Amino acid sequence: MRKDFYIYNKSTLNYEKVNTTWKDKLISAITFFSAVAFAAIGLVFLTHQFFPSPQEQVLLRENEQLQLKLSAFSKDFDLMSKVLTNIHERDGAAHRMIFGMDPVNEDVWQGGIGGHTPNLDLATYSKSGYLLSETQRKIDRLKHQLAVQSKSLDTIANLAKNRDIMNASVPSIKPIREDKLKRKIRHLSGYGMRVHPVHKVRKMHWGLDFTTPKGTPIYSTGDGKVERVENKKTGYGKNVIIDHGFGYKTLYAHMSKIDVKRGDKITKGQIIGKVGSTGTSTAPHLHYEVIYKGKKVNPIHYCMDGLSPKEYKELVETAAQPNQSFD
Repeated sequence: MRKDFYIYNKSTLNYEKVNTTWKDKLISAITFFSAVAFAAIGLVFLTHQFFPSPQEQVLLRENEQLQLKLSAFSKDFDLMSKVLTNIHERDGAAHRMIFGMDPVNEDVWQGGIGGHTPNLDLATYSKSGYLLSETQRKIDRLKHQLAVQSKSLDTIANLAKNRDIMNASVPSIKPIREDKLKRKIRHLSGYGMRVHPVHKVRKMHWGLDFTTPKGTPIYSTGDGKVERVENKKTGYGKNVIIDHGFGYKTLYAHMSKIDVKRGDKITKGQIIGKVGSTGTSTAPHLHYEVIYKGKKVNPIHYCMDGLSPKEYKELVETAAQPNQSFD
């Protein structure tokens, strides 16, 4: 049964029938259903907001646990960063004290980190965005510093390896065993101006003369490679030059026998020949020279084996006294 609607007209003082069109009815229906829909949506939102479902409750708990874990990770990163910084400082000390070189540049170590906000996409997460962004920043910083530190340690390893090679190569022992010498090493004819035994004039003596019987073994004073082998009637007579690398060469002269040839690789302490008196020489002995970067230097500073600091000082002082050389 259709219902009719009336309104009171104050002008005529009568009730008049309301005639509604289908458009009015449609608008009323739409308004009604829209209000119901909005009310339903609001009710659902409030219900989920204050009364989450069991599944949502599980997700919320997991989210809280994840934030706690992220916070713990952040603290772990801080601790690892402190440990890495300590290693970095010790590495710098090793560079300076042991190898005499500059440590890792601080600008390189910091790597330009800072001055901007990385991972802006994470900031869209209202509850965990900042924590995620900070954790990612710490991870990036740690990765960069680990890479820099790893490269620095590789440098130290290479330096240590080269230092070992250098220590073995640089002349540092006597070419004749001290127990085979006729005269104490402190009484050797040393480097400097000496009276020539043949010409009887003062001239520069560029090496040390080790007086010892003919046939006494001669030892290489460092690792190296034989650069020259000569057999001359005058001068150095039978002689050998060894190139030790790092700017060092050594010369062994007046030999009676040579046991190496040009190009041979030599190790420290290896026998390279025998003592003699070939060339311009007045008695069996070994004339020994050290050449550094093309200049002849005092070999006494490279005969350090078996000597205490006090004995070494005495050796340097007595070897500097003028006397007659044997060549």
